[in-house]
Amino acid sequence: DHMADERKHQKQALFWFTLAVLFVLAVLTLQEILLPFVAGLVIAYALNPLVDRIERLGLGRLLASLLIVLVLLVVFVVVLVFLVPILISQAEQLIASIPGELERLRPIFDKWARARLGAQYADISAALDEAFANIGANWTSYAAPVLQSLWDRGQAIIDFISLVLITPIVVLYFLVDWPQMMARLGDWLPRDHEATLRRLAGEMDAAIGAFIRGQGIVCLVLGTIYTVGLTLIDLQYGLLIGIATGVMSFVPVVGTVLGLITASIVAVIQGWPDLTLLGFVVLIFGIGQALDAGFLSPRVVGPKVGLHPVALIFSLFVFSYLFGFVGVLVAVPMAAAIGVLIRFGLSLYLASPIYRGGGQDEAASGGVPLPGADENDKA
Repeated sequence: DHMADERKHQKQALFWFTLAVLFVLAVLTLQEILLPFVAGLVIAYALNPLVDRIERLGLGRLLASLLIVLVLLVVFVVVLVFLVPILISQAEQLIASIPGELERLRPIFDKWARARLGAQYADISAALDEAFANIGANWTSYAAPVLQSLWDRGQAIIDFISLVLITPIVVLYFLVDWPQMMARLGDWLPRDHEATLRRLAGEMDAAIGAFIRGQGIVCLVLGTIYTVGLTLIDLQYGLLIGIATGVMSFVPVVGTVLGLITASIVAVIQGWPDLTLLGFVVLIFGIGQALDAGFLSPRVVGPKVGLHPVALIFSLFVFSYLFGFVGVLVAVPMAAAIGVLIRFGLSLYLASPIYRGGGQDEAASGGVPLPGADENDKA
């Protein structure tokens, strides 16, 4: 019997491993066309609780889904018409102004370097003169390939059109059919492990939902604070920096640090030698971080995510490297799901003879009772 159970478990493991490999290969093969479908799935997942709430108020699920999708389309059109041109204009101004700002800061650097390098500064100064001249003369040729590369990799015309036209349709169908899809997936679960798989799915849903919906609200609030604050202090490119920082805040700590560094550099260049503007920038980011640490992350995101910021950053790098922009969209959900599976595997290991020693009778295979919730949480 023991050998038969072992062969059964080996076959199950081989089946699931083969299925996972085929899934990854399919995604790698089709990643160029998956963007609108993956984006639609992520948006539908984030908005499904809102549709459920509207449905409970008495509106049919189809009408509730249509209402949500129409609101999204209106918001998208407003942003596209009114906000995107301003952001593009500020980005163009920022790129065009970099050579001039470097020249303006050159005397400050010369004074600092001459005081510290003495006689050696003459040789370095000649090299700097040549470097600054090359940057000023060839800046357009330097920046153009970078911008073209960003456009080619992430926002090609065909991708943008497919995203705009197909994603709302995908979102609508997912929102309307979500309960039926979840019920069908539940019916497909292996009967012997249904309870365990449902528990794991519930933990994954709690972790993924807490981060996507909670961190989305955090990004919106912080982006608003930074955008309004930087605009009120009249920081150049404040609108662009504030919105970009809000979007990047989806990655805890990293997004805010990058935004603070960028805003601080612009503030120093704009206000030098007066550092009052820099002080205001630090104050605005300090207010945002205090609100995030004291209220938003604990109460809006909550403790269910279980993702360390380093693990989140690593997952974003890995999935974006493997699957491009599609990987960016699924990095957080996949990292949260993998975290649940790792904690589950660790709980099995801690309950197994491998950890406890050969004298224990407990086994950690899928066909025996699993550790309780308290032990799993403790692990």
